Amino acid sequence: MTVNITSIKTASDGVWQGDNPFDYAFPLLIVQTALVLAVSRTLAFLLKPLRQPKVIAEIVGGILLGPSALGRNHEYMHRIFPRWSTPILESVASIGLLFFLFLVGLELDLSSIRRSGKRAFAIAAAGISVPFIMGIGVAFILRKTIEGADKVGYAQYLVFMGVALSITAFPVLARILAELKLLTTRVGETAMAAAAFNDIVAWILLALAVALAGNGDEGGAHKSPLVSVWVLLSGCAFVIFMMVAIRPVMNWVAQRCSPEHDTVDEAYICLTLATVMVSGFITDFIGIHSIFGAFIFGLTIPNGDFAEKLIQRIEDFVSGLLLPLYFASSGLKTDVTKISGGKAWGLLAMVITAACGGKILGTFVVAVLCMMPVRESITLGLLMNTKGLVELIVLNIGKEKKVLNDEVFAILVLMALFTTFITTPAVMAVYKPARRSSRSSSASRKKYDLRILACVHGPGNISSLISLIESTRPVNKAQLKLYIMHLVELTERSSSIVMVQRFRKNGLPFVSRFNYRVRAFHERVAVAFRAYGQMGQVVVRTTTAISALSTMHEDICHVAKEKGVPMIILPFHKRWIKSDGPDVIENVGHGWRGVNQRVLSKAECSVAILVDRGLGGDYQQNPGPATTIAQKTCVMFFGGPHDRECLELGGRMVEHPAVSMTVMRFVEENSVQHDGSGLKPTLSKGREKYTFSTAIINPEKEKEMDEKAMDDFLRKWEGMVEYKENKGTNIIESIMAIGKSGEYDLIVVGKARFPTAMVARLADRQPEHAELGPVGDLLASANNGIVSSVLVVQQHEKVISDEALVVAQNDEAINEV
Repeated sequence: MTVNITSIKTASDGVWQGDNPFDYAFPLLIVQTALVLAVSRTLAFLLKPLRQPKVIAEIVGGILLGPSALGRNHEYMHRIFPRWSTPILESVASIGLLFFLFLVGLELDLSSIRRSGKRAFAIAAAGISVPFIMGIGVAFILRKTIEGADKVGYAQYLVFMGVALSITAFPVLARILAELKLLTTRVGETAMAAAAFNDIVAWILLALAVALAGNGDEGGAHKSPLVSVWVLLSGCAFVIFMMVAIRPVMNWVAQRCSPEHDTVDEAYICLTLATVMVSGFITDFIGIHSIFGAFIFGLTIPNGDFAEKLIQRIEDFVSGLLLPLYFASSGLKTDVTKISGGKAWGLLAMVITAACGGKILGTFVVAVLCMMPVRESITLGLLMNTKGLVELIVLNIGKEKKVLNDEVFAILVLMALFTTFITTPAVMAVYKPARRSSRSSSASRKKYDLRILACVHGPGNISSLISLIESTRPVNKAQLKLYIMHLVELTERSSSIVMVQRFRKNGLPFVSRFNYRVRAFHERVAVAFRAYGQMGQVVVRTTTAISALSTMHEDICHVAKEKGVPMIILPFHKRWIKSDGPDVIENVGHGWRGVNQRVLSKAECSVAILVDRGLGGDYQQNPGPATTIAQKTCVMFFGGPHDRECLELGGRMVEHPAVSMTVMRFVEENSVQHDGSGLKPTLSKGREKYTFSTAIINPEKEKEMDEKAMDDFLRKWEGMVEYKENKGTNIIESIMAIGKSGEYDLIVVGKARFPTAMVARLADRQPEHAELGPVGDLLASANNGIVSSVLVVQQHEKVISDEALVVAQNDEAINEV
């Protein structure tokens, strides 16, 4: 049915007045957008275990919604994606594309390309030139084989095919590197620098291709050559004007919007967003695609607070809503049924072979000549073969300019999908980063008396962390080496991916270039610990780990193992903030609780979780020895390896002159001991339960070790430690009374994976935070009125035993043991 698009109205009057919303532009656009987002997000969830980038799901979603799958139903296609709605959908999607390319230019670090050296430049040059030449060869074959392909002029067809095969998708590559934790490796750094250079060259080649394309088969081959020359000269003039005239203006705007000035920057932000549109219009006006203007304008804005604000304002809306529409529209235009017969599928295989072979082979050869190991060279070739995002932009422009017909377009879209899909599994199969030698750890072990890895979520953790570390600081000549790791979640935002400014010399993770809140906190930590380190007994190394929450524990455990630290200190996911009224509870989220749980189960050293209720006071504002606050600490001792670890940690605190130490030993009056048979596995899986070790322990030996540890401790610190015994019959009331009293600033308890009979009785209660163990959970509860900070310690056992959900049997059963 033919539809006059000028008769299409924006909004309907509603079904009650006889209007069908699907016949009106805006309601149909809403339905299309919702459908695209639902399908693409579902596919992204299904592909997540395969570590596939989101763009794969968006393109596949568009293909499924288009004529290749659901679109075979003509009634569905006519109703949901009618021909008259295509310009509207693509116009909205193009706005998202325009701003996305502005963000790409904004985030592209030109200085990193200059710093990357000859190696990355040579690798990028080979990674572009070899597949470009092979793309020209493929173009000749396609023109002779596919019907209608020879209607387009040679020049534009050859350039488009060369660009399509030689591109590396910089944003997609960054996401893959981040998820594979290769960003800070030599391979990752080289790949990022080479891809950045590749991106710039790709846009220049694309501008050339568009200038040559004209209107494709409608006259691109017959127009005057002077037209292309004028387009290219105008494009060069535009780039020069932007860099010479606009860049200083944007530097001035960025300075005006810096934190040092109180300027209201809303007007500047609106002006900048408008300039994105104007830049796109100018390049479209001179005959180059509008995205080129937005990309160049993004390069003119200096990195800083202003760039951070721009990214925060527009990125989520563009990347989350508008960009998926663009990739889905690419899928909607892809008709896989056009690839029919053995000849067509043979052409697809040829294109994939040429694209992969040219990129991987060219990169591999040059990387080997640059003295890179063979395995790293292959990995680099596989990474540089990443396509997807920029590739789709090129193909859509080619189809829009009628340079590529439906069959060639479908072949190239499938080629982009295949090459990007295989990147992650191929890299995982080929390359495993070599772990550093343990020599540095053993050398550090000899030099430093104590090494600790302390993790923080934000500035609020600094005060309690410094206070806790200070209380454990040795007072003799031996030094304390402290690694501070700021944990930052890697999200799906593109700006959270491009986070490498420099590789930390100490081999730790990296510092964000664009996340200035991260950098500001990193500097704040450095300032806070600079004064603290001046005591001469503390060596501090600060770093930032940026990772997805699901794999954050791998970074923590790897650094702990690499640096040979005997203890990791983690912040609890809740923090109590003192105020004039009731304390305010700050909760960083359940995902961070999962990070703690995974570190507890995977770490090859002892782990302590700090529940902060104001430990350290104003230490954060005035760090240093002059402001050390007297700290009252209580170690609760029930028995078992974890409690003995607490006692050892308490021994370090006793040495500090500002710490007042109390050891509270809980003793049963009938002296009944527990051998583990008071616990039984729970059959209930519907609610959270404590986990205890299922290893069989010798109660007599454990009792002997407990007594020896306590005797040695009291004998060593006689006169410096207050020793108390608690023989109360109600263990819960006794624990809570100590926590509520406010007598102690810090209470140190063990997690109790091997519980005594007293602790085992707590196992049947419904836990709030099971990872803290029964005693730690009681003291960390928000509803129990506890005012003291709590440190829950889990000792690392050399032989890791299985854990099981357990409940305590009744008292009669325990007393029969």
